[in-house]
Amino acid sequence: MTKNKKFLLLTILAVFSLVLAACGFGGETTEKPKDEGNDSDSTETTSSKELNLIIPSEPPSLHPQLATDTTSGAILMNVFEGLIRLNDDSKPEAAIAESWEISDDQLTYTFKLRDAQWSNGDPVVAGDFEYAWKWALNPKNLSEYSSLLYAIKGGEAYNLYDTEKGSEEEFAKLATELGVKAQDEKTLVVTLENPTPYFLELVAFKTYLPINQKVVEGNDKWYTNADENYVTNGPFNLDTWKHDESIVLKKNTDYWDAASVALETVNIGMVENEGTAATMFKAGEIDYLGSPYQTVALDAIDGFKADGSLQIVDYAGIYNYKLNTTDKFTGNANIRKALTLAIDRKTLIDNITKGEQKPALGMVPTAIAGFEEDRGYFKDNDMEGAKAALEAGMKELGITDPSEISITISFNTSEAHAAIAQYIQEGWNKNLGITVGLDNAEWQVYLEKLNVLDYQAGRLGWIADYNDAYTFLEMYNTADNGNNDTGWENAEYTALMKQSVSETDPAKRLEIMKKAESIAVAEFPVAPIYYYTNLYVKNEKVSNMFPNALGDIQLKSVDVK
Repeated sequence: MTKNKKFLLLTILAVFSLVLAACGFGGETTEKPKDEGNDSDSTETTSSKELNLIIPSEPPSLHPQLATDTTSGAILMNVFEGLIRLNDDSKPEAAIAESWEISDDQLTYTFKLRDAQWSNGDPVVAGDFEYAWKWALNPKNLSEYSSLLYAIKGGEAYNLYDTEKGSEEEFAKLATELGVKAQDEKTLVVTLENPTPYFLELVAFKTYLPINQKVVEGNDKWYTNADENYVTNGPFNLDTWKHDESIVLKKNTDYWDAASVALETVNIGMVENEGTAATMFKAGEIDYLGSPYQTVALDAIDGFKADGSLQIVDYAGIYNYKLNTTDKFTGNANIRKALTLAIDRKTLIDNITKGEQKPALGMVPTAIAGFEEDRGYFKDNDMEGAKAALEAGMKELGITDPSEISITISFNTSEAHAAIAQYIQEGWNKNLGITVGLDNAEWQVYLEKLNVLDYQAGRLGWIADYNDAYTFLEMYNTADNGNNDTGWENAEYTALMKQSVSETDPAKRLEIMKKAESIAVAEFPVAPIYYYTNLYVKNEKVSNMFPNALGDIQLKSVDVK
């Protein structure tokens, strides 16, 4: 090794050490001084229940009603607790609600709350849930997940009310008519628009978490720092938050089920580079690597497979390229079809992602009940069909040379996303002859680009909020849906989605949603790429830590030796 190379290696090791220090990771063992009155010269050690994790970026929002991403959700679902939680088998179980009753017509849910308290000592009451849900539905608050509360009677009408053109009186009246009422401090009564078979699963989602009304109304920035304003009710408290650096969770000793919480401290660093994350895991600096925290680097997968540490489980999620239907080129349905058909998904999975994912040939993953089989909407790697669609699109656009078509693939900073984009870029350029560029941005900047349609083709994963196809299809019911990000809408699709909500026959409802999916796929507002699997590795000292089918991990169940 030359002197220069040795110096470079030492520099890299020094930088890596700084990364670890910045994450706040240290040893778990503290040494106590010898008791001078004890003849023994042995050293006593104690091991704290401490877990070290990393996430890829600063959480975009730690407000339950504003968060839309898995990074924020991984924190929120452990510092807050809703009426219901999903267990390790993704089934609803009691949380703040100790019991509930459902009316015979399946329209009214009555939740009875247990004794619980906020981290500031306030009791958790039914009014906290009523306030939080109404806050999310209030159009002035711009909650992108507000549509998930449309199952509540009057929710959609209230959320879509034009507050600029309408009257304050009418708007206030709609608020009072919403189907969520705190009957008393321990009783929440919820009335639905229509029977909703998956409503309990919905209630377990982060947008349905409670917030403390007194705290929120006292400080509209309450959720931006770990201080006395960040009041929560979950198994952990947000102890410290060094923005863009680290988060520390501490066990909430006042949590109603604190006896079941083994961990005392959860250190969560922020490391964007997946390769660095894999190195940290191998060095024992983090205890778990995988969703919903930082992902396993592509070039680390083979090594983890070889040593037997890699775990692969089903994951109800899809990796898409959303296509901007308002753009000159991707606004053409045939061009979108050509881009979608000209992706060789199997080769991508075998050689790039290597996580045993399944090629996505529809908009709903096969892990979702009723959608287990391929619906046959299109074929993977259909170059003949892609070239025919390209020719038709060029004719419609008045273009004679495919190189005149310029497409930019946008993605958030990630080695995996970059590798996938480069693979698809090469395929589109080689097989279709179009000009393809790449554009990457930091996560929060990237999300904003998608929201304002400042892109052409943009990657986005979508993980099921609940085990029902509606979670993958409802975002495209209108162009105004906060999670649509494509500009696409179709009147027949919208009508079918509304029909699926009111249909009580499970078989008929399934057929309605499949028909809606077929309409969307025919117009290609998204290019489905693969259905997720969840890859993770964990330290042997960690027990009962694995993601459920929705990718969630309940840290209250985790223990360390």
